[in-house]
Amino acid sequence: MSKKLVAYFSASGVTAQKAKALAEETGADLYEIKPETPYSPADIKWTNPLARCNREWIKKTKPALADTNAKVEDYDTIFLTFPIWYYTAPLIIKSFLAAYNFDGKKIVLFATSGGSDFGKTAKNLQAEVPGASILEGAMLNGVTSFQEYSNL
Repeated sequence: MSKKLVAYFSASGVTAQKAKALAEETGADLYEIKPETPYSPADIKWTNPLARCNREWIKKTKPALADTNAKVEDYDTIFLTFPIWYYTAPLIIKSFLAAYNFDGKKIVLFATSGGSDFGKTAKNLQAEVPGASILEGAMLNGVTSFQEYSNL
């Protein structure tokens, strides 16, 4: 059995709830990906053109991480969990991937969304970690059981 980590980013708390359930049900450890400067509700209000999330997206700014304590070297499988922003992973996920060596790791993507699917997220993130294997797990909206992922 491989050692698993659920690494998650959640700006509003929705993804955090799903990530915690995923970790509990699969026996994975849990790590929260946090930006150095936390997001406020106004920062993630994508309908405001001046919101922080929009400014970061336009400039392709990877937010600084609060820490790099995930110890990914100790894990075989990382369940990377995040909300879908702009039809892909938030840029802080690229910050997380750039902060560690994922060579030989299996990264399984899980996401929450108000209406989007993964789109090209796996392909876009694979370019960030060419030595890892990235797989689509599931969109977590409405998912109530994670048992099928326990054997990954």
